[in-house]
Amino acid sequence: MRSYLTVSGAAALLLFAGALPAGAAATESGDGADRSFTIEDPRITESSGLAASRAHPGVYWTHNDSDDGPYVYAVDSRTGRTVATITMSGVGRPRDVEAVSLGPDGNLYVGDIGDNLNGSWDHVWIYRFPEPKELKDTTVRATQFDVKYADGPRDAEALMVHPTTGRVYIASKNENGGGLYEGPARLATGSVNVFRRVGEVPWVTDGAFSPDGGELVLRSYFSARAYAFRSGRLGADHAVRAPFQRQAESVTYTADGSALMFGSEGERSDVVRVDLGKDAGRGGNGARGGDSSASAGDTGDGIGGAGGMSLSGVLVLVAVAAFFLMKRRRGQG
Repeated sequence: MRSYLTVSGAAALLLFAGALPAGAAATESGDGADRSFTIEDPRITESSGLAASRAHPGVYWTHNDSDDGPYVYAVDSRTGRTVATITMSGVGRPRDVEAVSLGPDGNLYVGDIGDNLNGSWDHVWIYRFPEPKELKDTTVRATQFDVKYADGPRDAEALMVHPTTGRVYIASKNENGGGLYEGPARLATGSVNVFRRVGEVPWVTDGAFSPDGGELVLRSYFSARAYAFRSGRLGADHAVRAPFQRQAESVTYTADGSALMFGSEGERSDVVRVDLGKDAGRGGNGARGGDSSASAGDTGDGIGGAGGMSLSGVLVLVAVAAFFLMKRRRGQG
Protein backbone atom coordinates (compact mmCIF):
# COMPACT_ATOMS: atom_id res chain seq x y z
CA MET A 1 0.00 0.00 0.00
CA ARG A 2 1.25 3.50 -0.76
CA SER A 3 1.88 4.74 2.76
CA TYR A 4 3.99 7.70 3.80
CA LEU A 5 5.60 9.17 6.89
CA THR A 6 4.33 12.13 8.86
CA VAL A 7 6.23 15.40 8.88
CA SER A 8 7.68 14.74 12.30
CA GLY A 9 8.70 11.21 11.33
CA ALA A 10 10.39 12.38 8.15
CA ALA A 11 12.15 15.18 9.98
CA ALA A 12 13.46 12.74 12.56
CA LEU A 13 14.73 10.48 9.82
CA LEU A 14 16.55 13.40 8.24
CA LEU A 15 18.48 13.86 11.46
CA PHE A 16 19.70 10.29 11.14
CA ALA A 17 20.18 10.28 7.39
CA GLY A 18 23.86 9.52 7.75
CA ALA A 19 23.01 6.32 9.60
CA LEU A 20 21.15 4.70 6.70
CA PRO A 21 22.93 2.21 4.44
CA ALA A 22 23.15 3.00 0.75
CA GLY A 23 22.79 -0.57 -0.47
CA ALA A 24 24.12 -4.07 -0.30
CA ALA A 25 26.34 -6.04 -2.63
CA ALA A 26 24.97 -9.05 -4.48
CA THR A 27 26.48 -12.46 -3.79
CA GLU A 28 25.69 -15.04 -6.43
CA SER A 29 25.28 -18.76 -5.98
CA GLY A 30 26.96 -21.12 -8.40
CA ASP A 31 24.19 -20.89 -10.98
CA GLY A 32 23.49 -17.20 -10.44
CA ALA A 33 20.29 -17.83 -8.46
CA ASP A 34 19.31 -15.98 -5.30
CA ARG A 35 21.28 -12.91 -6.29
CA SER A 36 20.15 -9.30 -6.42
CA PHE A 37 17.90 -8.77 -9.42
CA THR A 38 15.52 -6.36 -11.08
CA ILE A 39 11.88 -7.32 -11.67
CA GLU A 40 11.52 -6.92 -15.44
CA ASP A 41 7.78 -7.61 -15.81
CA PRO A 42 6.03 -4.30 -16.72
CA ARG A 43 2.86 -5.59 -15.03
CA ILE A 44 4.58 -5.67 -11.63
CA THR A 45 4.74 -2.04 -10.58
CA GLU A 46 3.81 -2.36 -6.89
CA SER A 47 5.63 -5.47 -5.70
CA SER A 48 4.56 -5.61 -2.08
CA GLY A 49 5.35 -9.13 -0.89
CA LEU A 50 8.11 -11.63 -1.48
CA ALA A 51 8.50 -15.35 -0.77
CA ALA A 52 11.28 -17.73 -1.79
CA SER A 53 10.06 -20.87 -3.56
CA ARG A 54 11.06 -24.23 -2.14
CA ALA A 55 9.94 -26.24 -5.15
CA HIS A 56 11.80 -24.05 -7.65
CA PRO A 57 15.26 -22.90 -6.50
CA GLY A 58 16.03 -19.28 -7.27
CA VAL A 59 12.38 -18.36 -7.92
CA TYR A 60 10.52 -15.74 -5.87
CA TRP A 61 6.78 -15.22 -5.58
CA THR A 62 5.45 -11.67 -5.58
CA HIS A 63 2.30 -9.66 -6.34
CA ASN A 64 1.04 -6.13 -6.78
CA ASP A 65 -0.60 -4.56 -3.76
CA SER A 66 -3.89 -3.20 -5.10
CA ASP A 67 -6.13 -2.87 -8.16
CA ASP A 68 -4.37 -5.71 -9.97
CA GLY A 69 -6.68 -8.68 -9.57
CA PRO A 70 -6.14 -12.19 -8.16
CA TYR A 71 -2.63 -12.65 -9.52
CA VAL A 72 0.62 -13.97 -8.07
CA TYR A 73 3.83 -13.95 -10.09
CA ALA A 74 6.86 -16.25 -10.06
CA VAL A 75 10.04 -14.33 -10.87
CA ASP A 76 13.38 -16.01 -11.63
CA SER A 77 16.20 -14.30 -9.74
CA ARG A 78 18.67 -15.31 -12.48
CA THR A 79 16.98 -13.13 -15.08
CA GLY A 80 14.39 -11.00 -13.28
CA ARG A 81 11.78 -12.34 -15.66
CA THR A 82 8.36 -13.71 -14.76
CA VAL A 83 8.24 -17.45 -15.39
CA ALA A 84 4.65 -18.07 -14.27
CA THR A 85 1.52 -16.06 -13.58
CA ILE A 86 -0.94 -17.67 -11.18
CA THR A 87 -4.58 -16.58 -11.28
CA MET A 88 -6.53 -17.37 -8.11
CA SER A 89 -10.13 -18.48 -8.57
CA GLY A 90 -12.74 -19.15 -5.90
CA VAL A 91 -12.03 -15.87 -4.08
CA GLY A 92 -13.66 -12.46 -4.14
CA ARG A 93 -12.03 -9.44 -5.75
CA PRO A 94 -8.80 -8.73 -3.85
CA ARG A 95 -8.89 -5.40 -2.04
CA ASP A 96 -5.35 -4.60 -0.91
CA VAL A 97 -2.95 -7.53 -1.16
CA GLU A 98 0.16 -6.82 0.90
CA ALA A 99 2.04 -10.04 1.64
CA VAL A 100 2.82 -13.59 0.56
CA SER A 101 4.40 -16.40 2.58
CA LEU A 102 5.11 -20.09 2.03
CA GLY A 103 3.95 -22.51 4.72
CA PRO A 104 5.41 -25.87 5.78
CA ASP A 105 2.41 -27.53 4.13
CA GLY A 106 3.67 -26.43 0.72
CA ASN A 107 0.92 -23.83 0.38
CA LEU A 108 1.33 -20.19 -0.53
CA TYR A 109 -0.56 -17.82 1.77
CA VAL A 110 -1.54 -14.47 0.27
CA GLY A 111 -2.49 -11.69 2.68
CA ASP A 112 -5.24 -9.34 1.50
CA ILE A 113 -4.69 -7.42 4.73
CA GLY A 114 -4.01 -3.81 3.79
CA ASP A 115 -6.47 -1.08 4.72
CA ASN A 116 -6.22 2.20 2.88
CA LEU A 117 -8.88 3.57 5.23
CA ASN A 118 -6.58 3.17 8.24
CA GLY A 119 -8.20 0.22 9.92
CA SER A 120 -11.86 0.74 9.04
CA TRP A 121 -12.67 -2.60 7.41
CA ASP A 122 -14.21 -5.04 9.88
CA HIS A 123 -12.48 -8.02 8.26
CA VAL A 124 -9.66 -8.90 5.88
CA TRP A 125 -8.82 -12.05 3.94
CA ILE A 126 -6.11 -14.65 3.53
CA TYR A 127 -5.97 -16.78 0.38
CA ARG A 128 -4.22 -20.15 0.26
CA PHE A 129 -3.26 -22.44 -2.59
CA PRO A 130 -0.59 -25.14 -3.20
CA GLU A 131 2.69 -23.94 -4.64
CA PRO A 132 2.57 -25.16 -8.26
CA LYS A 133 4.88 -28.05 -9.10
CA GLU A 134 5.29 -26.76 -12.62
CA LEU A 135 6.08 -23.17 -13.53
CA LYS A 136 3.58 -22.08 -16.15
CA ASP A 137 0.67 -19.67 -16.43
CA THR A 138 -2.30 -21.34 -14.78
CA THR A 139 -5.46 -20.80 -12.77
CA VAL A 140 -5.70 -22.40 -9.33
CA ARG A 141 -8.61 -22.69 -6.96
CA ALA A 142 -7.68 -20.91 -3.75
CA THR A 143 -9.21 -21.21 -0.30
CA GLN A 144 -10.38 -17.93 1.22
CA PHE A 145 -10.25 -17.29 4.98
CA ASP A 146 -12.06 -14.45 6.76
CA VAL A 147 -9.89 -12.72 9.37
CA LYS A 148 -10.66 -10.31 12.21
CA TYR A 149 -8.49 -8.89 14.99
CA ALA A 150 -9.55 -9.43 18.59
CA ASP A 151 -8.99 -5.75 19.41
CA GLY A 152 -10.62 -4.23 16.34
CA PRO A 153 -9.69 -3.36 12.73
CA ARG A 154 -6.06 -2.80 11.85
CA ASP A 155 -3.99 -1.75 8.86
CA ALA A 156 -1.31 -4.33 8.08
CA GLU A 157 1.26 -5.15 5.42
CA ALA A 158 3.12 -8.15 6.88
CA LEU A 159 1.93 -11.77 6.97
CA MET A 160 4.27 -14.59 8.02
CA VAL A 161 3.63 -18.34 8.20
CA HIS A 162 5.77 -20.14 10.76
CA PRO A 163 7.89 -22.75 8.94
CA THR A 164 7.40 -25.52 11.51
CA THR A 165 4.04 -24.94 13.21
CA GLY A 166 2.24 -23.55 10.17
CA ARG A 167 0.59 -20.87 12.32
CA VAL A 168 -0.06 -17.57 10.58
CA TYR A 169 1.05 -14.23 12.05
CA ILE A 170 0.22 -10.69 10.96
CA ALA A 171 2.06 -7.51 11.93
CA SER A 172 -0.09 -4.38 11.96
CA LYS A 173 1.24 -0.86 11.58
CA ASN A 174 0.54 2.75 12.43
CA GLU A 175 2.58 5.89 13.10
CA ASN A 176 3.29 4.82 16.67
CA GLY A 177 4.19 1.22 15.86
CA GLY A 178 2.04 -1.86 15.63
CA GLY A 179 1.29 -5.27 17.01
CA LEU A 180 2.16 -8.86 16.22
CA TYR A 181 -1.03 -10.89 15.88
CA GLU A 182 -1.25 -14.66 16.16
CA GLY A 183 -3.85 -16.63 14.24
CA PRO A 184 -5.53 -19.85 15.35
CA ALA A 185 -3.54 -23.09 15.20
CA ARG A 186 -5.35 -23.89 11.95
CA LEU A 187 -7.24 -21.49 9.72
CA ALA A 188 -10.87 -22.46 9.15
CA THR A 189 -13.41 -21.77 6.45
CA GLY A 190 -17.04 -21.08 7.27
CA SER A 191 -16.17 -19.04 10.35
CA VAL A 192 -14.13 -15.98 11.25
CA ASN A 193 -10.48 -16.54 12.16
CA VAL A 194 -9.65 -14.27 15.11
CA PHE A 195 -6.07 -13.02 15.39
CA ARG A 196 -4.91 -11.99 18.86
CA ARG A 197 -2.18 -9.52 19.75
CA VAL A 198 0.87 -11.25 21.25
CA GLY A 199 3.60 -8.63 20.90
CA GLU A 200 4.55 -5.06 20.13
CA VAL A 201 6.47 -4.18 16.96
CA PRO A 202 7.59 -0.98 15.20
CA TRP A 203 6.22 0.33 11.88
CA VAL A 204 6.34 -2.76 9.65
CA THR A 205 5.99 -3.17 5.89
CA ASP A 206 6.86 -6.89 5.73
CA GLY A 207 8.36 -9.75 7.69
CA ALA A 208 9.77 -13.26 7.33
CA PHE A 209 10.69 -16.21 9.53
CA SER A 210 14.09 -17.87 9.26
CA PRO A 211 13.84 -21.37 7.73
CA ASP A 212 13.96 -23.00 11.18
CA GLY A 213 11.44 -20.54 12.65
CA GLY A 214 13.83 -19.40 15.37
CA GLU A 215 14.03 -15.82 14.18
CA LEU A 216 11.59 -13.28 12.78
CA VAL A 217 12.82 -10.38 10.65
CA LEU A 218 10.60 -7.32 10.34
CA ARG A 219 11.39 -4.45 7.98
CA SER A 220 10.16 -0.89 7.66
CA TYR A 221 10.87 1.84 5.12
CA PHE A 222 14.33 2.63 6.47
CA SER A 223 15.43 -0.23 8.72
CA ALA A 224 14.99 -3.86 9.72
CA ARG A 225 15.21 -5.82 12.97
CA ALA A 226 15.47 -9.51 13.81
CA TYR A 227 13.70 -10.99 16.84
CA ALA A 228 14.36 -14.30 18.53
CA PHE A 229 11.14 -16.29 18.27
CA ARG A 230 10.30 -18.99 20.80
CA SER A 231 6.95 -20.59 21.68
CA GLY A 232 5.10 -18.04 19.57
CA ARG A 233 6.55 -14.99 21.30
CA LEU A 234 9.13 -12.34 20.45
CA GLY A 235 12.46 -12.36 22.26
CA ALA A 236 15.65 -10.31 22.12
CA ASP A 237 16.11 -8.24 18.99
CA HIS A 238 18.95 -6.67 17.05
CA ALA A 239 19.43 -4.50 13.97
CA VAL A 240 19.63 -6.07 10.53
CA ARG A 241 21.42 -4.57 7.58
CA ALA A 242 18.91 -3.33 5.03
CA PRO A 243 19.47 -1.48 1.76
CA PHE A 244 18.00 1.96 1.18
CA GLN A 245 15.19 1.56 -1.37
CA ARG A 246 12.80 4.14 -2.76
CA GLN A 247 9.79 2.40 -1.23
CA ALA A 248 10.89 -0.51 0.91
CA GLU A 249 8.06 -3.03 0.94
CA SER A 250 9.14 -6.65 1.21
CA VAL A 251 11.61 -9.11 2.72
CA THR A 252 12.16 -12.86 2.67
CA TYR A 253 14.90 -15.31 3.51
CA THR A 254 16.51 -17.27 0.71
CA ALA A 255 15.36 -20.90 0.82
CA ASP A 256 18.66 -21.98 2.41
CA GLY A 257 18.56 -19.18 4.99
CA SER A 258 21.95 -17.79 3.98
CA ALA A 259 20.68 -14.34 3.03
CA LEU A 260 17.78 -11.93 3.14
CA MET A 261 16.17 -10.57 -0.02
CA PHE A 262 14.77 -7.03 0.25
CA GLY A 263 12.24 -5.76 -2.32
CA SER A 264 10.57 -2.46 -3.16
CA GLU A 265 7.73 -1.04 -5.21
CA GLY A 266 7.98 0.74 -8.56
CA GLU A 267 8.56 -0.10 -12.19
CA ARG A 268 11.60 -2.36 -12.66
CA SER A 269 12.05 -2.45 -8.90
CA ASP A 270 15.14 -4.03 -7.37
CA VAL A 271 15.35 -7.03 -5.06
CA VAL A 272 18.59 -6.76 -3.08
CA ARG A 273 20.40 -9.68 -1.46
CA VAL A 274 22.03 -9.16 1.94
CA ASP A 275 24.24 -12.01 3.14
CA LEU A 276 23.89 -13.22 6.70
CA GLY A 277 26.40 -14.52 9.21
CA LYS A 278 27.41 -18.08 9.97
CA ASP A 279 24.39 -18.66 12.26
CA ALA A 280 21.90 -17.68 9.55
CA GLY A 281 18.86 -19.91 9.23
CA ARG A 282 19.44 -21.51 12.63
CA GLY A 283 17.77 -18.91 14.85
CA GLY A 284 21.12 -17.36 15.78
CA ASN A 285 22.44 -13.85 15.30
CA GLY A 286 23.24 -14.37 11.64
CA ALA A 287 20.95 -11.53 10.61
CA ARG A 288 23.54 -9.04 11.77
CA GLY A 289 24.94 -9.39 8.29
CA GLY A 290 27.96 -10.81 6.56
CA ASP A 291 30.97 -8.93 5.21
CA SER A 292 30.17 -9.61 1.56
CA SER A 293 26.96 -7.58 1.78
CA ALA A 294 28.18 -4.69 3.91
CA SER A 295 27.35 -1.34 2.39
CA ALA A 296 29.56 1.72 2.38
CA GLY A 297 29.95 3.15 5.84
CA ASP A 298 28.39 0.13 7.56
CA THR A 299 29.55 -0.29 11.12
CA GLY A 300 28.52 -3.95 11.36
CA ASP A 301 25.66 -3.48 13.83
CA GLY A 302 23.00 -2.81 11.24
CA ILE A 303 23.58 0.94 11.29
CA GLY A 304 25.68 2.65 8.67
CA GLY A 305 28.33 5.26 9.28
CA ALA A 306 28.21 8.91 8.33
CA GLY A 307 28.87 8.20 4.66
CA GLY A 308 26.40 5.35 4.41
CA MET A 309 23.55 7.09 2.65
CA SER A 310 23.61 8.08 -0.99
CA LEU A 311 22.84 11.59 -2.18
CA SER A 312 19.67 10.32 -3.85
CA GLY A 313 18.55 8.89 -0.52
CA VAL A 314 19.02 12.25 1.19
CA LEU A 315 17.06 13.97 -1.58
CA VAL A 316 14.21 11.48 -1.19
CA LEU A 317 13.99 12.17 2.52
CA VAL A 318 14.07 15.92 1.94
CA ALA A 319 11.28 15.58 -0.63
CA VAL A 320 9.14 13.52 1.76
CA ALA A 321 9.57 16.06 4.53
CA ALA A 322 8.83 18.97 2.20
CA PHE A 323 5.73 17.27 0.81
CA PHE A 324 4.15 16.78 4.20
CA LEU A 325 5.17 20.21 5.45
CA MET A 326 3.46 21.83 2.47
CA LYS A 327 0.40 19.61 2.93
CA ARG A 328 0.08 20.58 6.59
CA ARG A 329 0.47 24.30 5.87
CA ARG A 330 -2.22 24.15 3.21
CA GLY A 331 -4.52 22.40 5.63
CA GLN A 332 -4.02 25.18 8.17
CA GLY A 333 -4.50 27.94 5.65
